[in-house]
Amino acid sequence: MQNYFNPDTSLKEDAQRDNKVFLEKPFCADISFRTFWIAGFECSDLMNASNHRVDLLKMTGHLKLLSEDYSRISSVGIKTVREGIRWSVVEYMPYQYDFSVVLEMMSAGKDGDIQQIWDICHFGFPADLTPFHPEFRLRFVSLCKAFVSFYMLHYPGELLYVTPINEVSFLSWLGGEAAGTVPYCRKKGWEVKYALMSAYIAGVKAMKELSSMVRVVTTEPLVNMVPGLEPTAEDYAEAAAQNEQQFQFVDMLCGRLCPELGGNADLVDVIGYNFYYNNQWIIGGHEFLGWNDPVPDSRWLPLSDLLESAYKRYGKPIMLSETSHPKEDRPLWIAMVANECAKVIDRHVPLVGICLYPIIDRPDWDYPEVWHHSGLWDNDASTGSSRVLHQQSAAALLKGQQLIAGHMKLSE
Repeated sequence: MQNYFNPDTSLKEDAQRDNKVFLEKPFCADISFRTFWIAGFECSDLMNASNHRVDLLKMTGHLKLLSEDYSRISSVGIKTVREGIRWSVVEYMPYQYDFSVVLEMMSAGKDGDIQQIWDICHFGFPADLTPFHPEFRLRFVSLCKAFVSFYMLHYPGELLYVTPINEVSFLSWLGGEAAGTVPYCRKKGWEVKYALMSAYIAGVKAMKELSSMVRVVTTEPLVNMVPGLEPTAEDYAEAAAQNEQQFQFVDMLCGRLCPELGGNADLVDVIGYNFYYNNQWIIGGHEFLGWNDPVPDSRWLPLSDLLESAYKRYGKPIMLSETSHPKEDRPLWIAMVANECAKVIDRHVPLVGICLYPIIDRPDWDYPEVWHHSGLWDNDASTGSSRVLHQQSAAALLKGQQLIAGHMKLSE
């Protein structure tokens, strides 16, 4: 089974012969992502619903296969990645840090000519810490400062792209409403979000004070919640109110909401939106809108419209910071995403990247024996291989790269 993409004859005619396919420059010159298409390596280190630590960098084998994984993504024309430092691993004692594994990851990136965007906290905290701990903010700020100082020591003068806390809104819901992770609460979502944002804003300020080379990339779900059939005026109002909540995080970061936390618009450089097949649903239940139904649901909003609307709210460069689809519909999803993002580029919205997340298949947090089959490479236990390329998805990616590159050229 091939681990690297080998395009068929028709596609080869349009691909570069050295297998570095379409190393496109970003649409926004102020953001220097090496390639428009980005690979996301799952780096969650959270405590799951059963109070067990989940370390997906280990479970996916990425830590053991760093160089090989970077060669794989290079073979499909990707030179920018999302990675994570794993707070629960790095801070082995309060205010004591070990970045040795992070340095190995950075060195592998340097050797492979790979640019890295770093998640400082991807859902996981040290075992003695929750967002409600009185020192949570202080500990997070100290971690941020330590990481920036460490990076500057080893890579002086280079830009450092960071996501301080991944998906604050989702983490607030998971830990504060669904009791699915620390702090295992219900009806405390706002309190968790407020505590996370207090730390987030303070951490960003500390990093930017340390270095002018720090660039902050947010990652938040982009959703569309709709009323059911035959809705009342109250149903429309409730859907509108729920949709507005998705912007609380960036509003807080920019100082539009809870200004006492000290947020302002200069704290964010790229606003990332995460979009999956189940990001549009009917309020009051768990019924998702179909994205590829033979008869489209009129309530489903195109991704291009959602991205453009979100951009207009803040006027910052944006990126599709996570997107993927499980199983057989992966190629169709990649094609849809590419088409929708091409429309966004045509509207002269500064879209700076699309991140396929995860690029390598991942197990479920709560049921680790279940793998999602949502990456460009699968984990195939039957063959003993942890990297089996999904050829149809790779072909769809190549076509998407060609499409985006063409639209970027027209928009120059």
